[in-house]
Amino acid sequence: MNQVSNDQIRQNVRSRYKEIALQPVEDSSCCAPTSASSGCCDSPVDYADVSAKLGYSSEELTAVPDGANLGLGCGNPQAIAELKQGEVVLDLGSGGGFDCFLASRQVGEAGRVIGVDMTPEMVSRARTNATKGGFTNTDFRLGEIEHLPISDQTVDVIISNCVINLSPAKQ
Repeated sequence: MNQVSNDQIRQNVRSRYKEIALQPVEDSSCCAPTSASSGCCDSPVDYADVSAKLGYSSEELTAVPDGANLGLGCGNPQAIAELKQGEVVLDLGSGGGFDCFLASRQVGEAGRVIGVDMTPEMVSRARTNATKGGFTNTDFRLGEIEHLPISDQTVDVIISNCVINLSPAKQ
């Protein structure tokens, strides 16, 4: 049996999410290109529809900048997180910033949301989305969830939307 190293797994994930991050916003209803495709699915993916099925309300889906919802999650962490005004939230695998922007609204101006993603292109996309949407209490950092770029005991709540399954070191 051929074992793939943790670094190879990480590089494969990083490469795939780079492709998704670089996808133009106007093409956000179509799959990102892969080496095996022309760049579009047989049928376009409606990310809002996917996210609605995962528990996001129509209000949540329209409260974020275009290009933030990339349809990459597996649930709605805000539905169970019970975020409060003034809290500091850490989002593991923040992607284009979708969950960070929703959390930002819940923690308010006194709170803060820190998104961490392992893909420079996703961090760049999230920062652009934050500027576009006027989200001043969000911060996006490059890092791996196994090696977080954040000091201990500085956050109140940690959320994640299906990123732990991408880690080769789940423990």
